[in-house]
Amino acid sequence: PAEQGRFAKIFIGCLAAVTSGMMYALYLSAYHERKFWFSNRQELEREITFQGDSAIYYSYYKDMLKAPSFERGVYELTHNNKTVSLKTINAVQQMSLYPELIASVLYQATGSNEIIEPVYFYIGIVFGLQGIYVTALFVTSWLMSGTWLAGMLTVAWFIINRVDTTRIEYSIPLRENWALPYFACQIAALTGYLKSNLNTYGERFCYLLMSASTYTFMMMWEYSHYLLFLQAISLFLLDSFSLQQSDKVHEVYKIYIFSLFLGYLLQFENSALLVSPLLSLVVALMLAKCLQLNVKKGTFIAKIMKVINFYLVCTLTVTLNIIMKMFVPHKENGHMLKFLEVKFGLNMTKNFTMNWLLCQESLQAPSQDFFLRLTQSSLLPFYILVLIICFLSMMQVIFRRINGKSLKETITLEDGRIGGRPEIIYHVIHTILLGSLAMVIEGLKYLWTPYVCMLAAFGVCSPELWMTLFKWLRLRTVHPVLLALILSMAVPTIIGLSLWKEFFPRLMTELMELQEFYDPDTVELMTWIKRQAPVAAVFAGSPQLMGAIKLCTGWMVTSLPLYNDDDLLKRNENIYQIYSKRSAEDIYKILTSYKANYLIVEDAICNEVGTMRGCRVKDLLDIANGHVVCEEGDKLTYSKYGRFCHEVKINYSPYVNYFTRVYWNRSYFVYKINTVISFQS
Repeated sequence: PAEQGRFAKIFIGCLAAVTSGMMYALYLSAYHERKFWFSNRQELEREITFQGDSAIYYSYYKDMLKAPSFERGVYELTHNNKTVSLKTINAVQQMSLYPELIASVLYQATGSNEIIEPVYFYIGIVFGLQGIYVTALFVTSWLMSGTWLAGMLTVAWFIINRVDTTRIEYSIPLRENWALPYFACQIAALTGYLKSNLNTYGERFCYLLMSASTYTFMMMWEYSHYLLFLQAISLFLLDSFSLQQSDKVHEVYKIYIFSLFLGYLLQFENSALLVSPLLSLVVALMLAKCLQLNVKKGTFIAKIMKVINFYLVCTLTVTLNIIMKMFVPHKENGHMLKFLEVKFGLNMTKNFTMNWLLCQESLQAPSQDFFLRLTQSSLLPFYILVLIICFLSMMQVIFRRINGKSLKETITLEDGRIGGRPEIIYHVIHTILLGSLAMVIEGLKYLWTPYVCMLAAFGVCSPELWMTLFKWLRLRTVHPVLLALILSMAVPTIIGLSLWKEFFPRLMTELMELQEFYDPDTVELMTWIKRQAPVAAVFAGSPQLMGAIKLCTGWMVTSLPLYNDDDLLKRNENIYQIYSKRSAEDIYKILTSYKANYLIVEDAICNEVGTMRGCRVKDLLDIANGHVVCEEGDKLTYSKYGRFCHEVKINYSPYVNYFTRVYWNRSYFVYKINTVISFQS
């Protein structure tokens, strides 16, 4: 009967996990349909809903489907000279287009082209992955707390706070929406793998799942190795503090090395993976293990060895990284380092790109609203409570170890020692590392908040956590084990009911509301380009708009909204000069140097009002060009010329000599860049 009960519990839990994943995916799909009226729109209007960089990702998926064969399609993407003028790029490597390659293969191999439109297939896969994401978080909190109630609570918190847990609503094809579900699977597998009481089959399954998801995660997103680096630090600290899991941790290191080298080979020998801090750290840890002598545990020498080992790993990591950077030819992430310098106030700059990045909302420190939203759904208070209890319990266990007290191998509920479990120690360190990053840059909260939901839910549903608390409070009136078991059922139930009462009606009204997404000006512009512009034309304008033009019309552009390439950043800065106070001749020279034939001026940027002071594109350009001296009294230095985007609209010389207006509507003005310049006016 005990076996049957256990089996029933696991069966119901698995069913709940899979159901919540599917429900979430369906919810996203329905919400997306309501938001954009997606099914009632023509293809062009649908494509306009992909904005900024997501437009480029989707456009390459479209290109792959048009290609005569898969090999030809891949060749055209890796030697791509049809996107950006005067530049051949390896789009697959530069933009991590592996998801698009896989999606296009699946679409054609499964014969979906008869059943479903390509755009639905594409967003369907991404929504499906979000479902897997939620299921993985469910399983992680279930593994840690031992009850699937924790999983249900995790999912509820995740969905209620989805403005802060995921960027899927803002933009579907983002790399992180493809990658983070695999990271969640990897963490679920790692949590299971680190558990002390795991049988051999379970261990093998977790190991295989972890290998597969680590490698896939690394392929999907160019920044994934930084996230795995934080994970490796957490495992290293776990290994330093706890004694029993050392072999398992070193098995995980082997997975990292294998994934890095396989990734290096399959990503066109991507040197960024060789010079990544992850590789240096893991190699340093391997070397340190070889050098470690077998010293009796608990002795004074053993403690000294621990400190030496710690120091050795840190110095070795830095040294190896420097050596790798000397010998491996790689593209320096110069703008990233410069950005961090300016962000932390170590440096001042007038550089347009740097200041523009600093002005992006996602790269600033989190606002108060973020914390208020998390508190309203009661997530933050419970998370802080759980984190404090786990952290203090972990410190208690570590100090006992340092003092050489031998601890019981198996921890029972009566012991009330939640901080002794290796998977808990790992999660506490990991959440502290991710949380401290999210406190600096708001855009990184999407890595942290899903695990906040998971940890808070695990804590309130875990009898061990309550037991640990009662042990400290020396509770003697009621039987503490009984009370812990009751609370671990009652607290999540109360939270669940209050969340249901407050947030469920909101979620339903969100699905019922029909939001109107209507952008006739952009539709007209794209239609005009398709009908009137010559096939070989090259368009210049703001990078955001260029992404949309590349997707909707397929015409060539001068720049793209991508921020990981120095040359493209330089192009963006140069083309943005159309909104600065420079002469017609200057602008003409810049545009012709990129072989542009048409220029598009956007009213929204030219007449931009609001946003943070000094963060409008035209302000940033004036600072960079020295047309404004920022002092207390805001003194302006004189620029001989008016703002180009205003002046070009008034038909007078010299502007008419260089540029001829060929199309305009309320939002956009299109100018043909004259090849022959006449000054006969």
